[in-house]
Amino acid sequence: TPAPKMGQRELKTSIELLGDEAPVEVDPRLVVSVSAPTNIAVIKYWGKKSREFNTPINSSASVTLDQDDLRAMTTVCASPRFARDRLWLNGAEEDVAQSRRFQACLREVRRLAQDVVDPATGEVIVSREEWGTTHRVHIASFNTFPTAAGLASSAAGFACLVHALAQLMNARETYEGELTAIARQGSGSACRSLYGGLVQWTMGESDNGADSVAVQIADENHWPELRALILVGSDAPKDT
Repeated sequence: TPAPKMGQRELKTSIELLGDEAPVEVDPRLVVSVSAPTNIAVIKYWGKKSREFNTPINSSASVTLDQDDLRAMTTVCASPRFARDRLWLNGAEEDVAQSRRFQACLREVRRLAQDVVDPATGEVIVSREEWGTTHRVHIASFNTFPTAAGLASSAAGFACLVHALAQLMNARETYEGELTAIARQGSGSACRSLYGGLVQWTMGESDNGADSVAVQIADENHWPELRALILVGSDAPKDT
């Protein structure tokens, strides 16, 4: 399961890269930092059933790797002062307005958003309606390993993104595994990175992909002797 918090040094670095509009006037109660692991498939999927919903033609299974070595780290903050949603990946801003995968994840988490309430005072900091109307998000994400080099950085990244947004917006699933279905729309294997241990991504049967979700087969303590040896021959982005 993704770690709930990053270290304070990593959190500070992430906030500093959230752009020229942050951290000015950002309510610290609307800043969330999480990390998520990568995963390696042991039974692969071999194509897509639906490109629109990013569902596979067969189920697959993977092993989640230890976050001590490979992980994505994401800080997300929200403010009514932000003009638009923005994302920085490894320090460089991405054009998320044109990213169908990013917009799908953000839209679907906003759909599940609830009131965010200060537990100390009972104050409603952001209402569920405001998540889709007045509050925009700034996101900074880092990988501790080469990006787009065949080490499932998109799986860790989108799992981290969905987990962070869900924490920030107090999102509530309407059925078990719904957040994994949302992460799947960003990157198919991202649904498997929302769990530790051995994880199955079920292909599902519904036309809209709602039942194409990840399920934990065994937790991270099931096979303690298991090791993964990773040799990085090149840290350049792969061709496909």
